[in-house]
Amino acid sequence: MPHILVRDLDSDIVERLKSRAKQHGRSLQGEVKAILEEATPMSVSEARAVSEKWQKYFKGRKFSDSAKLIRDDRER
Repeated sequence: MPHILVRDLDSDIVERLKSRAKQHGRSLQGEVKAILEEATPMSVSEARAVSEKWQKYFKGRKFSDSAKLIRDDRER
């Protein structure tokens, strides 16, 4: 997996990132990764391709009625 190195960050930015990481229960690296993932969402065409892939994967499969399962569980 590729790595990114960011040089010469102000210490106050690093402290804010550490604070955010602590609030979210993540490591500093995990917090920075989450921020980058949030800042770079999939394009519409990429999301459509992923959706089509899953539609093909599940095509023809039958699934149980979740409302019925919940009802049955409540009646136990």
